Amino acid sequence: MTTTAPTRTVLERFPAGHPRGSWPADEYAATQRDQGRDAHVVMDLATDQFLVITDTIR
Repeated sequence: MTTTAPTRTVLERFPAGHPRGSWPADEYAATQRDQGRDAHVVMDLATDQFLVITDTIR
């Protein structure tokens, strides 16, 4: 049996230095979830950004 690992797709990027912190990223992810997309926020330490991502199966 072969399994396919999910691939993460970055939907949007938000700077971590934003005055509202992760709120813009969280709000964008919530909007995407309302539209049926399984989106969540992660922190990319290398670029100092909040990323809104979704897992896709290839």
